[in-house]
Amino acid sequence: MQSRVPVVLLVEDDPGDVLMITEAFERVERPPVLHRVGDGQEALEFLRRPGAPQPDLILLDLNMPRLDGRGTLAALKDDPVLRAVPVVVFTTSDAEADVLSSYQQHANAYVTKPIDLASFEDVVERIERFYTATSALLPVQR
Repeated sequence: MQSRVPVVLLVEDDPGDVLMITEAFERVERPPVLHRVGDGQEALEFLRRPGAPQPDLILLDLNMPRLDGRGTLAALKDDPVLRAVPVVVFTTSDAEADVLSSYQQHANAYVTKPIDLASFEDVVERIERFYTATSALLPVQR
């Protein structure tokens, strides 16, 4: 088990999805510290702010205002400081072009949001468990 509390950055503009994700994270054995921003522009500003917490996982929606998830993913993976942070694209789109593009941009995983509540919460808990409890966390670098 990890010795520190993991940090997750949720990049999501839908208040309903934010609520379901937050509630799913609260139910896990060791809830991560969850930071939430509403679009990619806010995510990059948050991550590049001096003293900002380094996330252990970024959960990224694709369809958002201002800077969408596609542009955000490209910016994250082009940034030498941020590129090592695992990014899970978590979106309603199941379009093959979005899946392919996300992996070509070096997303660590692509997960389509389930429609029913129980499946949605189960998927969020599985993502959290794998990335913050099962896999090794990045060493803190700031």
